[in-house]
Amino acid sequence: MRDQYYEQLDQIVDELVQLTGTVRRAVADATKALLEADGQVAEAVIDGDKVIDETTEVIEERALLLLATQQPVATDLRQLVATLRMVADLQRMGDLSVHVAKIARRRMPDVAVPELLAPTISSMAQVADQMIDSASRIVANRDVPAAFRLEEDDDEMDRLRKELFRLLLSDSWEHGIEPAVDLALLGRYYERIGDHAVSMARRVVYLVTGQLT
Repeated sequence: MRDQYYEQLDQIVDELVQLTGTVRRAVADATKALLEADGQVAEAVIDGDKVIDETTEVIEERALLLLATQQPVATDLRQLVATLRMVADLQRMGDLSVHVAKIARRRMPDVAVPELLAPTISSMAQVADQMIDSASRIVANRDVPAAFRLEEDDDEMDRLRKELFRLLLSDSWEHGIEPAVDLALLGRYYERIGDHAVSMARRVVYLVTGQLT
């Protein structure tokens, strides 16, 4: 019975890592739709969020079942508690990718991001992708040092968001209020994706050390 229990714990971690990969692809596809005005990709991201939500529910149900039936303690308990928090982070990242795709769709057939800001948005998306990838490996390997290093990527995301606002507020901005609002929201969406990746990393630190950061 205990062997089966630990197999179930390992399966939950594997599913969590797989879900992280799904979310990473959603964010990348939403960015593609945004920068290339690709309507089909935008719709695929929006429709695909249902899969992320359903997978989240499955992982939550399995974790809660183990909590209820096995009464885990110590590291096993922390694993399940951390899992429940991390699936919530992943679900929110999926929601944020949908928000990005919806801005892309709303501005079609035009590209939602003016040429002036495309490099900044592209850089924010690249940092977000790196952070999600790092979070996946941190979860899979319980890599505490890598979890602390992820904070450095978060600093870069914050720097890019400040750069975005500097450009939006500059005298050279000539694209009007609505595009400025969309871009301010996009900056917030990518920043929040990064924040959720950091949150996942911090859950791993808690899992391994028992200490909240």
